[in-house]
Amino acid sequence: MRTRIIAAIAAVLLLAGCSQPTAPSGTPTTAALPSPTIGLTYIPNVQFSPFYVAETDGAFTAAGVQPTLRHHGTSEGLFTAIAAGQEQFVVAGGDELLQARAQGVDLVAVAAYYRTYPVEVIVPADSPIRTLADLKGHSIGLPGKYGENWFGLQVALRTAGLGEADVQVREIGYTQQAALSTDKVDAIVGFSNNEAVQFSLGGFATRSIPIAEGEVPLVGICLITTSAYAKDHPDVVKAVASGMLAGISAVVADPDRALEVSTTYVPALSASAAKDAARATLVATTKLWAPEGTVDGHLDADQWAAMADFMAAQGLTGQRVDPTPAFSNDYLA
Repeated sequence: MRTRIIAAIAAVLLLAGCSQPTAPSGTPTTAALPSPTIGLTYIPNVQFSPFYVAETDGAFTAAGVQPTLRHHGTSEGLFTAIAAGQEQFVVAGGDELLQARAQGVDLVAVAAYYRTYPVEVIVPADSPIRTLADLKGHSIGLPGKYGENWFGLQVALRTAGLGEADVQVREIGYTQQAALSTDKVDAIVGFSNNEAVQFSLGGFATRSIPIAEGEVPLVGICLITTSAYAKDHPDVVKAVASGMLAGISAVVADPDRALEVSTTYVPALSASAAKDAARATLVATTKLWAPEGTVDGHLDADQWAAMADFMAAQGLTGQRVDPTPAFSNDYLA
């Protein structure tokens, strides 16, 4: 998952990322339980609070597993560790998984983490860009031509009936907030629970434009393992999925407690400003976990098929990848 933390607290959270999060002393430990490693694809952040809460509350242990939570480094490949067997699970986009499968990486999604795709186009509040079609001739900033920002832009352009030649794509790294607020670009591609929150906290008025008129033909963040591991360790996969979903439910039910638990894993959140920023991020992320108030880890076959079609048509996978072996609901209760 290529999320970025709020710019105002980035420096202190980077410091927090230098060490592994430490579970509270009351967390039950049972040496006999399987201990797979779960890759969390960014430095410690409140967006991973379901995993922190599941570990703290013993939801993983109750399900029969005692995982190790591992945050990725900023320059680490998304699937490098799981492909090398250094992780047994990773949290990443279903679209990123499908692209990796096209390149021969053995991956399978076993539960949904986000229920709603988080990417949107963001423009200044006073921008003449009111619709996606209005992007024609304008500059659009995004980290680079990879990952969910790039995939989301492809959806936005197709929705608007535009091609890349109709706009000016600017690869600006993770500087969307600065680039948009200083008029270096006319629009950015960002996340509803990240860049949109940053602008609001920073006092810069913006508007968000959905990238599709209906359902986005992309699958968002999922719990991912390898098909080989799932075949050999089905009970572990079921336990990790169960614990994660229990963690999501707990966070949705009590965001304030989730924020407090996260402080143990992200010590910088003890600062007032950082906690306020994290609370805003958590509220926005809750809408992705449970857009209708219900937590459900099941993956939709029609959505995966639509994504396979779209990514092939846009040249994101070279050829159409069969989505059937790319996901499974067999490990959900």
